[in-house]
Amino acid sequence: MSKVKTSFFCQSCGTQSAKWIGKCPSCGEWNTFVEEIIEKENSKNSYKTSSSQQRAAKPQPLNEINLTNEHRIQLYDTELNRVLGGGLVPGSIVLFGGEPGIGKSTLMLQVALSLKKMKVLYVTGEESEQQVKMRADRIGIQNSDCYILTETATQNIFKQIETFQPQLLIVDSIQTLYTAHIESSPGSISQIRECTAELLKYAKESGTPVFLIGHITKDGQIAGPKVLEHMVDTVLQFEGDRNYIYRLLRITKNRFGSTNELGIYEMLGSGLREVSNPSEILITNREEPVSGVAIAAALEGMRPMLIEIQALVSSAVYGTPQRSSTGFDLRRLAMLLAVLEKRCGFRLGAKDVFLNIAGGIKVEDPGIDLAVVCSVLSSNEDIPIDSKICFAAEVGLSGEIRPISRIDQRIAEAEKLGFEQIFISKYNLKGLDVKSFNIKIVAVKKMEELFNLLFG
Repeated sequence: MSKVKTSFFCQSCGTQSAKWIGKCPSCGEWNTFVEEIIEKENSKNSYKTSSSQQRAAKPQPLNEINLTNEHRIQLYDTELNRVLGGGLVPGSIVLFGGEPGIGKSTLMLQVALSLKKMKVLYVTGEESEQQVKMRADRIGIQNSDCYILTETATQNIFKQIETFQPQLLIVDSIQTLYTAHIESSPGSISQIRECTAELLKYAKESGTPVFLIGHITKDGQIAGPKVLEHMVDTVLQFEGDRNYIYRLLRITKNRFGSTNELGIYEMLGSGLREVSNPSEILITNREEPVSGVAIAAALEGMRPMLIEIQALVSSAVYGTPQRSSTGFDLRRLAMLLAVLEKRCGFRLGAKDVFLNIAGGIKVEDPGIDLAVVCSVLSSNEDIPIDSKICFAAEVGLSGEIRPISRIDQRIAEAEKLGFEQIFISKYNLKGLDVKSFNIKIVAVKKMEELFNLLFG
């Protein structure tokens, strides 16, 4: 049995070294040397394909390759199903990242428990069986086909996989696994890459889908080498503010579907609940109209939703005006205030401006610019906007109201929720069938025109 041979390579220029060194002698970069395997050990404990499964690949003409409809595993989670592109593809490997305590393990355990008549192996290297059992009792779903394995060595995991033959594998988390082929500690770059490579080989050759839960760094990136995201088929990101109950499931890479989908969950004491209509939850029901509040028809990926934007404009008491925003880009807010100051003549330079998107979500859609501007003007004039009016348009640097994409979906969402008017750009009227909507569509071209219509 041959021993494993490793060497250290610079991730910047590729220089090879027999041992780890801090500074690369070739390119001068620091902390770029990573241990890599040159020759693997032939171990019976690591996953390897049997001779009957091995097949030699042959080149085929592209026009002779037949497309077959891939069978997808339907998860009992409509939000996750939609984000994945219609279900889980057999043999796919999904990387699931998020901040500590955001609900990654809870969501994956819910998925494992909800799959009836399907053998699921939940491998955890961070928690004991008792901790997982306590979470399962809190979720309140019983499933005798879900098995828990507390193990971190990939060789032992593949031993159990060979005996158990699961139909779905969940690993929590990839940073806790280690392989005996590499001497470095668990969580290091070389260990993460090699463990992922072994699980990738298992998923592709056995046809078993694999979920990998991954930690993230303080910058919000998934911990480990960037090649980790290139190796997997799908990368999911779980986001949200822990001070709020809502969680957003975004997809940044998907080889089997679109990357424009978004899933929304509500964190409860009994686990995560799917939010089928986020617009009704993100909009506050008020008995009396309040100034500084405007409703925007936003688009998160392919999903239209109505969000509430709150603004407060007041005199600067401490001399220097403050600019603060929650859930909205502060630099874009400064740009919109400059447009109002320069193009429309509103004196906001000596006033404090505070902006908040209700619900604790973060929106980057430029289509909410018009609602942001209207909420600021409403607070500045202390005149409330009718609660049955919403906005969907981008504001340009010259003060014009610019068109946005998928305006028909935004209008349909506003109409479904009972809004009576929606303000859009005049340039969006081209190709839009206005008569097909029962909501009143008001098209504007300049900020001055909008101000006269709203505030007289």
